[in-house]
Amino acid sequence: MLDERDRKLLALLQEDGSVAMSDLAERVNLSLSACSRRIQRLEEAGYIARRIAVLDREKMGVPTTVFALIKTAHHSDEWIEKFRRAISDIPEIVEAHRLTGNYDYIVKVVLPRVEHYDVVYKQIVRKVELFDVSASISMEVLKSGTAVPVGYAE
Repeated sequence: MLDERDRKLLALLQEDGSVAMSDLAERVNLSLSACSRRIQRLEEAGYIARRIAVLDREKMGVPTTVFALIKTAHHSDEWIEKFRRAISDIPEIVEAHRLTGNYDYIVKVVLPRVEHYDVVYKQIVRKVELFDVSASISMEVLKSGTAVPVGYAE
Protein backbone atom coordinates (compact mmCIF):
# COMPACT_ATOMS: atom_id res chain seq x y z
CA MET A 1 0.00 0.00 0.00
CA LEU A 2 1.43 3.39 -1.00
CA ASP A 3 1.34 6.38 1.28
CA GLU A 4 1.59 10.07 0.41
CA ARG A 5 5.40 10.08 0.70
CA ASP A 6 5.61 7.21 -1.78
CA ARG A 7 3.35 9.08 -4.19
CA LYS A 8 5.38 12.27 -3.79
CA LEU A 9 8.61 10.34 -4.45
CA LEU A 10 7.10 8.78 -7.55
CA ALA A 11 5.90 12.18 -8.81
CA LEU A 12 9.31 13.76 -8.20
CA LEU A 13 11.21 10.91 -9.86
CA GLN A 14 9.07 10.88 -12.98
CA GLU A 15 9.57 14.64 -13.28
CA ASP A 16 13.37 14.27 -13.00
CA GLY A 17 14.89 10.83 -12.53
CA SER A 18 18.35 12.29 -11.99
CA VAL A 19 17.50 14.31 -8.88
CA ALA A 20 19.94 13.67 -6.05
CA MET A 21 18.83 11.32 -3.28
CA SER A 22 19.56 14.02 -0.71
CA ASP A 23 17.19 16.42 -2.49
CA LEU A 24 14.47 13.77 -2.68
CA ALA A 25 14.85 12.95 1.00
CA GLU A 26 14.59 16.61 1.93
CA ARG A 27 11.52 17.19 -0.23
CA VAL A 28 9.60 14.30 1.37
CA ASN A 29 10.96 14.88 4.89
CA LEU A 30 12.84 11.60 5.23
CA SER A 31 16.37 10.66 6.16
CA LEU A 32 18.65 9.76 3.29
CA SER A 33 18.64 6.05 4.19
CA ALA A 34 14.85 5.91 4.66
CA CYS A 35 14.33 7.62 1.32
CA SER A 36 16.73 5.24 -0.40
CA ARG A 37 14.95 2.21 1.10
CA ARG A 38 11.56 3.52 -0.06
CA ILE A 39 12.79 4.02 -3.60
CA GLN A 40 14.33 0.55 -3.63
CA ARG A 41 11.01 -0.89 -2.37
CA LEU A 42 9.10 1.01 -5.08
CA GLU A 43 11.49 -0.36 -7.72
CA GLU A 44 11.22 -3.93 -6.41
CA ALA A 45 7.42 -3.67 -6.31
CA GLY A 46 7.39 -2.56 -9.95
CA TYR A 47 6.08 0.98 -9.46
CA ILE A 48 9.29 2.27 -11.03
CA ALA A 49 9.64 0.33 -14.26
CA ARG A 50 12.94 1.89 -15.34
CA ARG A 51 14.96 5.10 -15.32
CA ILE A 52 15.68 6.67 -18.67
CA ALA A 53 16.97 9.86 -20.29
CA VAL A 54 14.54 11.73 -22.53
CA LEU A 55 16.39 12.96 -25.60
CA ASP A 56 15.69 16.16 -27.49
CA ARG A 57 14.14 15.07 -30.80
CA GLU A 58 15.28 18.20 -32.67
CA LYS A 59 18.89 17.61 -31.64
CA MET A 60 18.53 13.91 -32.49
CA GLY A 61 17.40 14.83 -36.00
CA VAL A 62 13.86 13.42 -35.81
CA PRO A 63 11.56 16.44 -35.34
CA THR A 64 8.70 15.20 -37.52
CA THR A 65 5.87 13.06 -36.12
CA VAL A 66 3.52 10.97 -38.23
CA PHE A 67 0.64 8.94 -36.85
CA ALA A 68 -0.29 5.98 -39.02
CA LEU A 69 -3.76 4.47 -38.58
CA ILE A 70 -3.75 0.86 -39.74
CA LYS A 71 -6.54 -1.52 -40.73
CA THR A 72 -5.91 -5.18 -41.24
CA ALA A 73 -8.01 -8.05 -42.51
CA HIS A 74 -6.13 -10.40 -40.18
CA HIS A 75 -6.74 -10.73 -36.45
CA SER A 76 -5.13 -14.04 -35.54
CA ASP A 77 -2.60 -14.29 -32.74
CA GLU A 78 0.02 -15.28 -35.32
CA TRP A 79 -0.57 -12.16 -37.43
CA ILE A 80 -0.49 -9.90 -34.37
CA GLU A 81 2.82 -11.41 -33.28
CA LYS A 82 4.23 -11.02 -36.80
CA PHE A 83 3.12 -7.36 -36.81
CA ARG A 84 4.62 -6.82 -33.34
CA ARG A 85 7.98 -8.22 -34.51
CA ALA A 86 7.89 -6.15 -37.71
CA ILE A 87 7.34 -2.84 -35.95
CA SER A 88 9.74 -3.61 -33.10
CA ASP A 89 12.57 -3.76 -35.64
CA ILE A 90 11.88 -0.20 -36.85
CA PRO A 91 13.45 2.38 -34.50
CA GLU A 92 11.41 5.26 -35.95
CA ILE A 93 8.24 3.64 -34.58
CA VAL A 94 8.25 4.79 -30.96
CA GLU A 95 4.71 3.78 -29.97
CA ALA A 96 2.06 1.39 -31.21
CA HIS A 97 -1.42 0.66 -29.88
CA ARG A 98 -4.20 -1.77 -30.76
CA LEU A 99 -7.48 0.13 -30.99
CA THR A 100 -11.22 -0.22 -30.88
CA GLY A 101 -13.26 1.50 -33.57
CA ASN A 102 -12.68 1.93 -37.29
CA TYR A 103 -8.93 1.30 -37.22
CA ASP A 104 -7.08 -1.63 -35.69
CA TYR A 105 -3.76 0.00 -34.79
CA ILE A 106 -2.12 3.39 -34.47
CA VAL A 107 1.64 3.84 -34.62
CA LYS A 108 3.61 6.94 -33.74
CA VAL A 109 6.55 7.44 -36.06
CA VAL A 110 9.36 9.98 -35.52
CA LEU A 111 11.22 11.04 -38.63
CA PRO A 112 13.93 13.40 -39.89
CA ARG A 113 11.46 14.73 -42.47
CA VAL A 114 8.02 13.72 -43.72
CA GLU A 115 9.40 12.13 -46.90
CA HIS A 116 11.13 9.49 -44.79
CA TYR A 117 7.71 8.09 -43.80
CA ASP A 118 7.66 6.16 -47.09
CA VAL A 119 10.81 4.28 -46.05
CA VAL A 120 9.16 3.20 -42.79
CA TYR A 121 5.89 2.33 -44.55
CA LYS A 122 7.72 0.07 -47.01
CA GLN A 123 9.56 -1.66 -44.15
CA ILE A 124 6.22 -2.55 -42.56
CA VAL A 125 4.41 -3.73 -45.71
CA ARG A 126 7.36 -5.91 -46.73
CA LYS A 127 6.88 -7.89 -43.51
CA VAL A 128 3.11 -7.96 -42.94
CA GLU A 129 0.00 -7.64 -45.07
CA LEU A 130 -2.13 -4.58 -44.29
CA PHE A 131 -5.61 -3.72 -45.53
CA ASP A 132 -5.41 0.09 -45.25
CA VAL A 133 -3.04 2.70 -43.85
CA SER A 134 -3.89 6.35 -43.31
CA ALA A 135 -1.08 8.63 -42.16
CA SER A 136 -1.42 12.04 -40.55
CA ILE A 137 1.38 14.52 -39.94
CA SER A 138 1.47 16.20 -36.56
CA MET A 139 1.40 19.96 -37.08
CA GLU A 140 2.03 20.94 -33.45
CA VAL A 141 2.58 19.19 -30.13
CA LEU A 142 0.03 20.49 -27.64
CA LYS A 143 0.98 18.14 -24.81
CA SER A 144 3.71 15.58 -24.51
CA GLY A 145 5.14 13.71 -21.60
CA THR A 146 5.76 10.45 -19.89
CA ALA A 147 4.39 11.28 -16.43
CA VAL A 148 1.34 9.36 -15.23
CA PRO A 149 -1.00 10.32 -12.38
CA VAL A 150 0.26 8.89 -9.08
CA GLY A 151 -2.98 9.29 -7.12
CA TYR A 152 -4.59 6.07 -8.37
CA ALA A 153 -1.81 3.71 -7.28
CA GLU A 154 -2.48 1.55 -4.25
